[in-house]
Amino acid sequence: ARVRLCFQGYQGMVDGGDNIREATWESVSGILQLGGTVIGSARCKDFRGRDGREQAALHLLEHGITNLCIIGGDGSLTGANMFRQEWGEHVQSLLKQGKISEEVAGRCSNLHVVGLVGSIDNDFCGTDMTIGADSALHRIVEVVDAIMTTATSHQRTFVLEVMGRHCGYLALVSALTCGADWVFIPESPPQDGWEDRMCDKLSAVRAVPRRKRINENTLAHGHVEHLIAGLQTVYKGGAIRIAAESKKLRTLGELQKTPPSFDREEASRMGFEAVLALLEATPETPAYVVALTGNQIVRNSLMQCVQQTQAVQKAMDEGRFEDAVRLRGKSFQNNLNSYNLFANNKAPVSKAKTAFTVAVLSVGAPAAGVNAAVRSAVRVGMTCGLRVLTVNDGFQGLASGQVQEMTWDSVGGWTGQGGSILGTKRTLPGKILKEVVSEIQKNDIQALLVIGGFEAYLGVLELEAARAQHDELCIPMVVVPATVSNNVPGTDFCLGADTALNIIMHTCDHIKQSASGTKRRVFVIETMGGFCGYLATAGALAAGADAAYIYEEPFGIAQLQADVIRLVEKMKSGVQRGLVLRNEHCNTNYSTDFVYHLYTEEGKGVFDCRKNVLGHMQQGGVPSPFDRNFGTKMAAKAIQWLSEKLKESYKQGEASQQPPPSS
Repeated sequence: ARVRLCFQGYQGMVDGGDNIREATWESVSGILQLGGTVIGSARCKDFRGRDGREQAALHLLEHGITNLCIIGGDGSLTGANMFRQEWGEHVQSLLKQGKISEEVAGRCSNLHVVGLVGSIDNDFCGTDMTIGADSALHRIVEVVDAIMTTATSHQRTFVLEVMGRHCGYLALVSALTCGADWVFIPESPPQDGWEDRMCDKLSAVRAVPRRKRINENTLAHGHVEHLIAGLQTVYKGGAIRIAAESKKLRTLGELQKTPPSFDREEASRMGFEAVLALLEATPETPAYVVALTGNQIVRNSLMQCVQQTQAVQKAMDEGRFEDAVRLRGKSFQNNLNSYNLFANNKAPVSKAKTAFTVAVLSVGAPAAGVNAAVRSAVRVGMTCGLRVLTVNDGFQGLASGQVQEMTWDSVGGWTGQGGSILGTKRTLPGKILKEVVSEIQKNDIQALLVIGGFEAYLGVLELEAARAQHDELCIPMVVVPATVSNNVPGTDFCLGADTALNIIMHTCDHIKQSASGTKRRVFVIETMGGFCGYLATAGALAAGADAAYIYEEPFGIAQLQADVIRLVEKMKSGVQRGLVLRNEHCNTNYSTDFVYHLYTEEGKGVFDCRKNVLGHMQQGGVPSPFDRNFGTKMAAKAIQWLSEKLKESYKQGEASQQPPPSS
């Protein structure tokens, strides 16, 4: 298929001329890492009128275009569907005016439209995430993390206004990932008396010795005008209640930067699906929007999604906020419920005598998001009436008695910290089973929450297998998957994988920039992942690599030679850089050194080659918004499940020693 790019959006379509240009493989090379849009975007008043749309149709017909892929918000997509419905009338009108021939009118009688939702607000119904939303979250979290260093040095409360128009997604998720003390979103406006409740909460937070200098509030864009005055009144009147209070209002505005891995992958997958939808379209095919649902790319009816999006705004205008939240979708509801779970609860004043005991430990290699999961587990566990213990250094630490009881405040500020504060080891419990059982009995542990990778998965399986020999192991057990390798069965994502991908992606961006500066250079990059090719595959997609070698797809010398030949041709075409990713265990014989030497020898005279083993830097870094949010929600679900199972098995004031239904 031939592809043309329309510059400056609908305005370029209406103006025609050089705004519609044919795209080549080389013309879109090296744009993955760029923020914004290289083809431009513009609001077009002319396209809102019928004459403007007819002019746009003429320019499309001049190029023989009958398939449109529209990237934009609900307004752009609604206009595209209207354009599609009017297409036949525009063709006949242009034919009568003699501006097109009968042959063109017959060949281009139908217009097919597929939409991709590009919006940082994530306000379009029918998709879990819109293109650009994760990028905006990264900018917000970066700013909040930077502001927190100032907040720790001064007695200040920071009020941050984020974008989002009439959708509270950005404010809600950033509040959840940053541990904000208060949030305002249009879908859940504050009730009367919110000023006093907010002051009480901020005072309570400041009463904690470790957090006495920090408060943070997050507000949604477009929802703050009538609240700012109230906030200012509260802060002025609350000077006595909150000593030395200093309020700082910050508006983040339109900060843009290089897109993160999630947006690059999502956009690439959606673009691929959009092209397939257009190639498969028939005259009877309705307009589709390509959406993300449960990590799967699907095609939804464009107009149904637009109507549902408009219904959300109507519900808010009419004060039906519960309906507005429901119409936003399950993903938004889950985020709101998760935030309310933390925001509307506080540390229990006293502990019930019948409180069950849950132990939380981390097993395997470090992964970003583990600390957010531990914080969530401790606080949700306490609100469920559980006594929560944490274990240092995994099963090995449990066997040696490194167990301590946690308080509400002991996990404050953990969400944004990388690595594992508890410490983690790869040791499996099978070799130290007697010691593990002894400590479980000694500390009266009645449930286990294990956060980790494949070692955690195997460890819990070993404990389950030993139930017949040890009654102490007849307790509910849950694994929260956390590994950069993303190789734990039963889940699409593991904690830490998104952060690791962003590290790989940014490193590859820097390396590609180096390659473009030196000209005619190919880099061979080795990623982690064990025998799972997720990091290499997703990293190659996000970084725009030329090839990726993984364990799941066996390859031989013939494929390696073919890839070298393709890179030689690429260098001759004008794009004088190359990037190849290799999973660390993809092949025993075709090692990173072997691939490097092969490319060096076969590319001699055309390009030179360098290699780079990323190593353990992939396990570090500040957790991404996705990993913070994911860890918080996963651990909360796990603790709630454990609490339910413990209560179900509760008999005469003690936990039943019968094996639970599952682990």
